[in-house]
Amino acid sequence: MQDFFNVQDIKDEYDIVVLGAGPAGLTAAMYAARDKQTVLVLEKQFPGGFVAITEWVENYPGFFDGIMGADLSEKFYQHAVKYGALVRSGNCTNIEKDGKYKLVHVENRETPVKCKAVIITFGCEPKRLDVPGENKFYGRGVSFCATCDGSFYKDKEVAVVGGGESALEEGMYLTKFANKVTVIHRRDQFRASKLATERAQNNEKMEFIYDSVVESINGDTKVECLTVKNLKTGNVTELAVDGLFIFIGQSAKTELVKDLVDTDEWGFIIATESTQTSEPGIYVAGDVRTKEYRQITTAVSDGTVAAKSCEKYITDNFS
Repeated sequence: MQDFFNVQDIKDEYDIVVLGAGPAGLTAAMYAARDKQTVLVLEKQFPGGFVAITEWVENYPGFFDGIMGADLSEKFYQHAVKYGALVRSGNCTNIEKDGKYKLVHVENRETPVKCKAVIITFGCEPKRLDVPGENKFYGRGVSFCATCDGSFYKDKEVAVVGGGESALEEGMYLTKFANKVTVIHRRDQFRASKLATERAQNNEKMEFIYDSVVESINGDTKVECLTVKNLKTGNVTELAVDGLFIFIGQSAKTELVKDLVDTDEWGFIIATESTQTSEPGIYVAGDVRTKEYRQITTAVSDGTVAAKSCEKYITDNFS
């Protein structure tokens, strides 16, 4: 990725501009470039997205012994570059319509980049607790994905924070591996459906701590215990665990385009099965769009569909 910050070679016009260089964006770029479209990928942080800072990935097809997240991200990046996609550092500040074209404004660049289609792959961010130890142990005992990391806790004890459908469903999933799953919720009732609540409460591996919050995540080189405070009594206790899974919601990073494309009540972009948004010529892929499951594989699938849909759109409208 040595050329990532060399923005001098960005041209003024491309067939497709991809916003975001996570698995969805890099897959879209690879497919589009392979189909002989000119492609620019702009990423304001670093290629790979959250995968790049994930210590170990065990559920991506083909890597049955697992692969480091940074290595998988590098492979995505190199595959896109191999077919001619230009992946560069850049923060999109605005998208304008110019007839059939789109103008992508980039921070610190005077001239906007003109393109025939845009693929948005901003991703989303899990909401955090913002407590001591959360950043220190992220990827080393603190996780936001049971499907990704649950198997690392075979025969161990973990905690889940949250009270919605995701928290209970992910907690039940974790019982496939962990000996005990303790769910910590700040209220005395769950927000999840009655069915999910009953299933969780009937699971012999699950325990529940109500009216409580995690005040800190403690340990030396790994998570060892949580400091938990009861909001009604004020009592503070320590809970010994090997890992913590946080499911208190997701934040869609769509402030930039909220007036350009339709979003749902949580800010996620609404799209058809072809990944077409409400604005012709703008497509969306990955975690930022409305969907039930957010995994690397579903992001890659979206990226593929978005690239092929863009190709058809360009052929139909610019030939």
